[in-house]
Amino acid sequence: MFEPAPTASRFIAAQPWFGALAVPLQQALQGGVHTLHGAKGDTVLAAGAGVEGWYAVLSGLVMLHSPEARGRHSAFLGVPGGEWFGEGSAMKAEPRRYRVVALRETRLLCLPLPLFNQLRETSLAFNQYLATHLNMRLGQAMAIIEAGRMRSPEHRVALYLSPLFWRSTRRIHLTQEELGHLAGLSRQTVNRVLRLLEAQRIVSLDFGRVAIVDDAALAAYIASTAET
Repeated sequence: MFEPAPTASRFIAAQPWFGALAVPLQQALQGGVHTLHGAKGDTVLAAGAGVEGWYAVLSGLVMLHSPEARGRHSAFLGVPGGEWFGEGSAMKAEPRRYRVVALRETRLLCLPLPLFNQLRETSLAFNQYLATHLNMRLGQAMAIIEAGRMRSPEHRVALYLSPLFWRSTRRIHLTQEELGHLAGLSRQTVNRVLRLLEAQRIVSLDFGRVAIVDDAALAAYIASTAET
């Protein structure tokens, strides 16, 4: 269900590329975006459906799930509040290849395709932002593929806690269930690894929050477990 969202217009206005746009396009963006809500567990955007725009998470947390096919492992990517996703799908004239699942109550912003395409055609600042964002997603995708093929559970959990996936905060508001969904592991396995990381003073655990205590130690742990 779509509905107008004043909060969405404020989110758009805060984007780093917004200020470089002509005023008429700024106004078109603020009036043209809308929101989509999903409860925990809902498939908010289905695989195989037509793509209607570029999306951002206004609140909540979603998982991008690429199902297993032809011998490939399933791939999972978490997108927290404040981040965009789906730019690759928006740039291609084909159905969405993955489904978007709400891991908690979530509110998405949709920037419709006509406006997304107009930004690509007219705004240097937007294209620079998009290129940087795509480069980040490529790095995440390569890490996920490698971890899924050959790495241990310890490596996978630590990787999903790294700045590669959570740039905006070092206190990650994740439950063990959510982290398990993203890493493709059981809650029991995630709990075991988190307790191990806590014992090594790499993370601290407090009421469902995972705080990174030592970034250098986390990076070293990821490197060491990549060798096993």
